Amino acid sequence: MNAKSKNSPKPWIDPDDAPELTDDFFEQGEWKIGERPVSTQEGAAALRKALSRGRPKAETPKQALTVRYDADVVAAFKATGKGWQTRMNAALKDWLKTHSPA
Repeated sequence: MNAKSKNSPKPWIDPDDAPELTDDFFEQGEWKIGERPVSTQEGAAALRKALSRGRPKAETPKQALTVRYDADVVAAFKATGKGWQTRMNAALKDWLKTHSPA
């Protein structure tokens, strides 16, 4: 039987389908951040920032260095567990508050 059956159901069409969104529709829109209306430029910048990938850029990025410390100093910090490099950095910052690096 290759003929289409007259008893087959018609495809379902959702009566609540949204109309097609055209360029005119978007041009009539208003940019808002929260409830505050903003300019097109500010809204577009906020959208680009929200869609950017990766971590946010740090205000004061860290500097990668190769340094050598005594084994017992490194072992003591490593023994404190995960995050030992951050704690070592904090300890050095604390030392700088009371000492001159020169």
